[in-house]
Parts: sequence; structure tokens; C-alpha cells
Amino acid sequence: MKMKPKSLNFAYVVVLTANIVSFVAGTVLTWTSPVLDRLGNATTTPFDHPVSLDERSWISSFFPLGAIFGPFIFGFLADQIGRKKTLIISGIPFVVCYYLLAFSRHVVVYYIARFFLGIALGGVYTVIPMYAGEIADNSNRGTLGSMMNVYLCFGLFFSYCLGPFVNLMTFNIILGTFPIIFLVIFTLIAPESPVYLLSKNDIRGAKIALQKVRGYNEDINQELDMIQNKIEEDGKGSVIDIFKSKPLTKALGITVTLGVIQQFSGVIAVFFYAQTIFEQAGSSLKPEICSIVIGSVQFLTSFLTPFLVDRWGRKLLLLISAAGMALSEILLGIYCLLHDHHYDVASITFLPIICLMAYIFMYNFGYGPLPWVIMGETFPPNVKSSASSITAAICWIAGFIIGKYFEPLVVIIGIGPAFLIFSGICILAVPFCLFLVVETKGKSVQEILRDLE
Repeated sequence: MKMKPKSLNFAYVVVLTANIVSFVAGTVLTWTSPVLDRLGNATTTPFDHPVSLDERSWISSFFPLGAIFGPFIFGFLADQIGRKKTLIISGIPFVVCYYLLAFSRHVVVYYIARFFLGIALGGVYTVIPMYAGEIADNSNRGTLGSMMNVYLCFGLFFSYCLGPFVNLMTFNIILGTFPIIFLVIFTLIAPESPVYLLSKNDIRGAKIALQKVRGYNEDINQELDMIQNKIEEDGKGSVIDIFKSKPLTKALGITVTLGVIQQFSGVIAVFFYAQTIFEQAGSSLKPEICSIVIGSVQFLTSFLTPFLVDRWGRKLLLLISAAGMALSEILLGIYCLLHDHHYDVASITFLPIICLMAYIFMYNFGYGPLPWVIMGETFPPNVKSSASSITAAICWIAGFIIGKYFEPLVVIIGIGPAFLIFSGICILAVPFCLFLVVETKGKSVQEILRDLE
């Protein structure tokens, strides 16, 4: 007799397959790093003129602007048609927009494509944590939830490595093939979320889906009953229901604040302007090589958190992450100030590379993956899509502000003071994590909300 798959292995297969779209989202995050300088060069731009500083900032910031709307669109769809179908729909704009970027000769088309890429990316950030949290069980929820960040980092790394060495058309065509791969594989093997199916009274479908991810040799009846009882107890939910409940209001406040800190820690600035940062810091390495170094550190260190998160817990990792990011940005800010004021920094030109590598490591240690992990495990099914949409949208409002105004801010005050401002946000994150964030490791939604009473 042919043996059926065990649960742990197939749950991982499902979540890893779903996160192919997170890889695609990662390529969107760093797309600007190898592209913007070419658009500003008269010999390499596809337009009839090199882009201006204002056009550069809009190309960068249209995608986080779109990401503000994506969570509401895809959060609504996730409740109406299911998590799986919504993720499939989210993959389509990536294909269309990357091919528009490959062949367009007008900056307005770039604005439009980046905006819709942002909408799709906002959907990924909203639905992937929901889907992973509902496929996982309490013992591996942190590990599976943080896999989104691993794939994002792989996408960042891939974009950094490929972008400087191929022309713009080839770059975008290659990036456009990966969402096609996602659409085919995910459609074929992934089940719908059993939590969603139960919320629609599809008990048979939920049992089939849960048995598939838990394993055909596992008894799923108790877990199925627990999920169904929780859905019936909570009833239908809305945004208003979040604010009627003290624990849910606290939970939303925590997840929103974690998302805002994530963006204002300076991560968007690092992703968007990695090459420019090294140029202005006076590094002796070629900017594209520096970006590849950062991308490799980002990708390699992303594997650490899935290994530790269900052992050490979320809170400790967030505390270490915030403190480490603050220290690395303080040192980077001081170096840039010294450089801009013409002090002799020839002997420490390695410092910006070390600081940015340390920042990336510490970001990946906590604030990269864990806000989305916590978002995916804190809310009950009846308000999960609403809470996830609000959290992701506010996160990307913060991302839009950074993406639009970071470069003009650097022109006014310099890159050193900009990083010192970011470090101040990270310092404030330490007491926030220490006193307000609750530990969610190994706990059910009911236990987490009880801790927030």
C-alpha cells in the first residue's frame, strides 16, 4: 500500500509553495536599486529623457502607495472567495506589470505598473500570514509564518544580483516569469484554508483540506471541532467588532505599531537606495557589489529566525532586533556625518558596509518577519482579514512616506542625520516590545487574547 504523506512535511510544502509569491514580492522591493540610476542616465534610460529627482521618487513610492490599497482589496477577497483563490489572483498583476516595465517607453506607464505591483504586494503581505497561520498548528506556527521573510529575502537577493548585469528589458522579463511559476504550482498542489472552509460551513471540504496538511494518518477530528467551535462562538465579525473588544483593540494596536516601527526603522531606505547609500558614504567598493553583499547577508540570515522563533519566542527576538538596528544605524549615521563634513575617514571606509550588514542581520532577526507572524496568529477568524488589512495598510502608509521623502530628506539634511532619526525609532521600539508586546509562542488565539485582557 502506498504511504500517505505526514502532516509536518506537507504543511511545509504547502506554505513553502505559497511563498513563491513572497519571493516575487521581494524582487519588487529592491527593483529600484539597480534600475533608478539607469533611468537617470541619458544613455541607458528607455525614456526620451533621463528621469528627474521627482520622477525617481515617484517611481519608488508609487509601489508603497499601491500597497496601502492592496490589503483592503485582497483582505476582502480572502473572506469572500477564499485564501487560495485570492493568492492566485494576487499573482496576476506581477506578471502583467513586469512585462509592462519590460517594454514600456513612458514614465507614466512605470508609475502605473509600480502602483499595481504595490497593490499585489499589499495583498501578499495580508493574505500569506493569514494562510500560513491557518495551515500551521501551534507548534510550528512561528516557523511557517516566518518563511515569508525567507522568500522575501531571496527575492531581494536575486534582484540585487541580476539587476546590475542585464539590460532593463531582460531584467523585467526574467522577473515576470516567477509569478507564472507560482500560479501553476500553487494552483495544482495547495488546499484551501480549512479555517476559511469551516467559516463557510463547508465541513467536508475543511476536513479534506485539514487532513491533507496534517497527514492522512493523523486524527484531525479534535482540531476540526475546536476550529468550528471557535468560529461559532465568535460569529461574524467586522472592523467595529475589533474596537468593541479590549483585547482585540490592544492586539490591533500592537500589530500596527510593530508594522510602523518596521518601516520607520529605515528598511525601505536600505532596500530602495542601497547603491546610492554606498556611493554617498564614500565606500571604495562598487555600489552594485555592495548591494549584492547586503542581499546575500539578508538572504542567509533570514534562515535564523524560523529556527529560533518557536524556541526563544517572539518578544526576545524583537528586543534584540530593535537594539541591534539602533546601534548599527547610530554608527552609520556618525560615519556619514564625518564623511559629509570632510573628516578623514579613509581608514574606515569599510564601516558603512559593516553597519548595513549588521542592520540587515538584526532586521531579519526580529522586525523583518515577526510583525507579520504576530499579525497572522493574534486574531480570531471572524476579524482576521479586517485586522490584517488595517495593519498592512498602515504599514505601507509608513512605507510610502519613507519611499517618497527619504531621498529629498537626504538632500536637505544629509544621509547621516537621516539614519540617526531611524536609530531613534529603533531605540523607542525597545521599551515598546518590553512592556506592551505579549508573547505568542505556542499559544492559541484564545490564550493570546486572554493575555491581552
